[in-house]
Amino acid sequence: MTTMTEASVREFKMPDVGEGLTEAEILKWYVQPGDSVTDGQVVCEVETAKAAVELPIPYNGVVRELRFPEGATVDVGTAIITVDEAGGDSGAGEAGGAASVAESETPAPTPPAPEAPKPEGRKPVLVGYGVSEASTKRRPRKGVPVQQAQARVQAQQPEAAAAVQGELNGHTSPVDRPSPVSGPPAVGSATAVGGRPLAKPPVRKLAKDLGVDLATVTPSGPDGIITREDVHAASAPPAPEPVQSPVAAPSPAPAPAAVSHEGARETRIPIKGVRKATATAMIDSAFTAPHVTEFVTVDVTRTMKLIEELKQDKDLAGLRVNPLLLIAKALLVAIKRHPEVNASWDEANQEIVVKHYVNLGIAAATPRGLIVPNIKDAHTKTLPELAAALGELVSTAREGKTSPAAMQGGTVTITNVGVFGVDTGTPILPPGESAILAVGNIKLQPWVHKGKVKPRQVTTLALSFDHRLVDGELGSKVLADVAAILEQPKRLITWA
Repeated sequence: MTTMTEASVREFKMPDVGEGLTEAEILKWYVQPGDSVTDGQVVCEVETAKAAVELPIPYNGVVRELRFPEGATVDVGTAIITVDEAGGDSGAGEAGGAASVAESETPAPTPPAPEAPKPEGRKPVLVGYGVSEASTKRRPRKGVPVQQAQARVQAQQPEAAAAVQGELNGHTSPVDRPSPVSGPPAVGSATAVGGRPLAKPPVRKLAKDLGVDLATVTPSGPDGIITREDVHAASAPPAPEPVQSPVAAPSPAPAPAAVSHEGARETRIPIKGVRKATATAMIDSAFTAPHVTEFVTVDVTRTMKLIEELKQDKDLAGLRVNPLLLIAKALLVAIKRHPEVNASWDEANQEIVVKHYVNLGIAAATPRGLIVPNIKDAHTKTLPELAAALGELVSTAREGKTSPAAMQGGTVTITNVGVFGVDTGTPILPPGESAILAVGNIKLQPWVHKGKVKPRQVTTLALSFDHRLVDGELGSKVLADVAAILEQPKRLITWA
C-alpha cells in the first residue's frame, strides 16, 4: 500500500504572494485529482487581502489530492494540493486519490490495521466529487445532518454563521462533522456528505453560466449526481432573488451563501479578502491621520478642448486620452512645484519622510472591492508614457489581475468619483500617503467668462491631506495649482 509519505508525492503549500500576508481564499481550482500537471502550470486562483492571484505549481506529475474546496480560507504555509511526481496509479483507494463516493457504489471492506491506529480525522472533500474512499475506512462518528446545520445558521449569532456554513461546505473543522458514508447518497438529494452537490466539472460550469445554484437542483443521475438536463430544467423557471442591502456591494466567486431573515429581506455577505483589507486600512487611516479636505470649482473648458485635439495626435494614437490623463499630469506638475506634499509620517522615528519620486495611485472599483494600484515613478513619464501606464493599470484592474506589488509603495492618489455622476467627495487617505485628490463630474454649468454668463465645462476638485505633515497653506497651494493648470492647460508647458 502506497502512503502519502512516499518520496514521489510532493505537497504544494499556500505561498505568501504579497508581503506579510497570512492567509488566502481559494477562489477556483483549475485541476482535479487524476489530472496531469507540469512545472509552471496554473492550478488555482486565490484571493488575498490585496488581490486575486493565479498560482503555478512547481512540479510535474499527477494530482493526488486537493486539500481544500473552493471558498476555503487557508493559512500561508499550509499544503493545499499534493502531486505524485512518479505519475503512478498508486493511492487510488487512499486519501487524495481520484476515486470518490460518487464513483464507487460499494466501498472496499476495511482491512485489518497492521500498524498502530492513526488519529481520528476527516479527509478533505475532493472538489466536485464528495468525500474520498479513505473516509469509509475510519470508525463512523456522530454527525450532524445537513438540514440541522442549516437550521443552526439562522438560530445562532452572526459570528457563528460563517462557521456553520463552513461545515456545510466541507471545511475541515473538527466540530460536528457528518459521519462518513458507506454507500451512494439517496437519489433525490443533491447534497454530498460535505454539503457540496454532486456534479461533474462541466455540469458545474454550465450551472455557473446559467446562474443556477446546484444546492437547489433535484438530481436525476445515478447515485444522486446532477446532470446537464437537471441544470437546464432548473434554469427554466428562474428563482426569485433575495433583496440586496442598498449598501452591500456584490461579492465575486465563490458566491457566499445568504443568511436570510423574514422571507429573504436581508442578505449577509462575508467580509473577507480585498473588502476586509480595505475596511481595516480605511479605519486605520481615518483614526490615525488627521484629515483635512479642501475644495475648488474650476472651469475646465480649455482642458476638454485640448483633450479632443490630443486624440487626433499621432503620437498618442491607440492610447486612452481622457480628462484623467491631464488631471494626473497636472497633479504631477503641482507636486514638482511643492515636493513637501509628497511625503509620509514615520511614527517610529518621529520623522517626516519627503519622497523624491511619485508612485501615483489610481483608485479603482472592482467586483472584489476598492483597490489602489499605482504607477511607479510617474513623475518621470512623458504624456504618451503616462497614457499607456494609465490604460494598462485600468484594464488590469478590470480583469482582476492586479498584482500585490502594483498596490504597494504609493505616495499620492487620485480617485475619480465623477464617473459615477458625483460632484465631489471627502476621500480618505490610503495608509502611508499624504494626499489624495478627488475629481468630480465634469458638466456644463452657467459660468462667468470674460464678463458674461456662458455655459462652460466645470468640475469640482477635492484634496484630502494629512494635517500632521501638510498644513493648510501647502495643501491650498497644491490644490490651487492643479485647478490653475486645468483652467489654463498651457501651464503644463510653462510650469513643467
